[in-house]
Amino acid sequence: MHEPLIRISKRDGMPKLQSWLIRVIGLVAALIVSGIVIVCIIHINPFNVFATMFSGSFMTRTSSGSLVFSSKRMWVTVRDIMTLLCISVGLAPAFAMKFWNVGAEGQILVGGIATVACMKCFTGLPTIVLVLIMIVVSMLAGAVWGFFPGFFKAHWNTNETLFTLMMNYIAIQITSFMVADWEHPPGSNSVGVINRNDQYGWLPSLFSDVPNKDFGWNVIIVLIVTVAVFIYLRYSKHGYEISVVGDSVNTARYAGIRVKKVYIRTMALSGAICGLAGFVAVSGASHTISTSTAGGRGFTAIIVAWLAKFNTFTMILISALLVFLDKGASEIASSYAINEYVSQIITGIILFFLLGSEFFINYQIKFRHSRHISEVAEGAVPVDVEPQVDDIEQFGYIEQTIDENGLPANEISQTADAGIGEKEVSK
Repeated sequence: MHEPLIRISKRDGMPKLQSWLIRVIGLVAALIVSGIVIVCIIHINPFNVFATMFSGSFMTRTSSGSLVFSSKRMWVTVRDIMTLLCISVGLAPAFAMKFWNVGAEGQILVGGIATVACMKCFTGLPTIVLVLIMIVVSMLAGAVWGFFPGFFKAHWNTNETLFTLMMNYIAIQITSFMVADWEHPPGSNSVGVINRNDQYGWLPSLFSDVPNKDFGWNVIIVLIVTVAVFIYLRYSKHGYEISVVGDSVNTARYAGIRVKKVYIRTMALSGAICGLAGFVAVSGASHTISTSTAGGRGFTAIIVAWLAKFNTFTMILISALLVFLDKGASEIASSYAINEYVSQIITGIILFFLLGSEFFINYQIKFRHSRHISEVAEGAVPVDVEPQVDDIEQFGYIEQTIDENGLPANEISQTADAGIGEKEVSK
């Protein structure tokens, strides 16, 4: 019996300090490799490129060429972080249940369509009333879009990945139809900025009377949802049921949990939060709707949710990192007049190492020992060599006893795929 040269096994756990140390090492390695790529491809000092990435999120260049802090650019960065965070938080309940909801893009779009409909239809209402109506309607639209895959999974065990993905395409076609219906000006094939003159239905600025001066309300709304979902998943009965269903559906049924109900309820909640993200994207940011309103963030949010291990507070940091990388990549492309794909290579390298660090946190690599336990059984090495724990787990156990002459005797039990056999070796 020969042990493989390399084995990969899942870790039982790792201290938080050690796991964060691995992530930091991964980030440092990513920056080193990115620096090498930068030097090889564009022949620029990598430290200048990294500084440019930072300036892309928080600074702007004056007419004289100097960089100054820009509150507007900072707020735009914060706005994009909040939108991505809201989508990621929406995916957390479904993913914690091991329900692979890849339909966030469609749920965002239907939430955005519902928001635009309210902005066009409910004219004359006070701003606070209209905002509350838009929040409720957008969440209902997203909940309906999430309800269908949950219902079909619960009753007919359909593949949720394919189902939610196909729902994205349906939402895109509905959005295209509504854009054609709301087209303004005629022939433009776009909705344009809705209520540009009176800003009716726009989410107001928190610290100013000027629209889009800041996005403080975006932050407040998304952070409230973030805290609420954290409490819901961690401390509520529903959250416990989601966790049990995610671990084992059979165990959940044995414990008396109504799995079908959990599927439908959780997917409706997940869709509702993603629909709310559509409200944030339309009323709190672009004030228009198109097929690119989601902008691929529904898929980016999957990375955020997985890296955060469904912890909504950790999602804040990861969302900020991904938005920072995206802004930085765009700034690199414009500042150095290089192809945008080169800057995206840098972003990809950093993400690759961050995801790779999660592998080493969750799994460990074991190499074959120089002295194999089978050699002990065959007498190739002294029998008093203490077996390794990994060898005992894989090849059986060794029980050392003393025979009538006072010499050690090994009883080796081996378990094979075909059955269990015992072999006694005495020395």
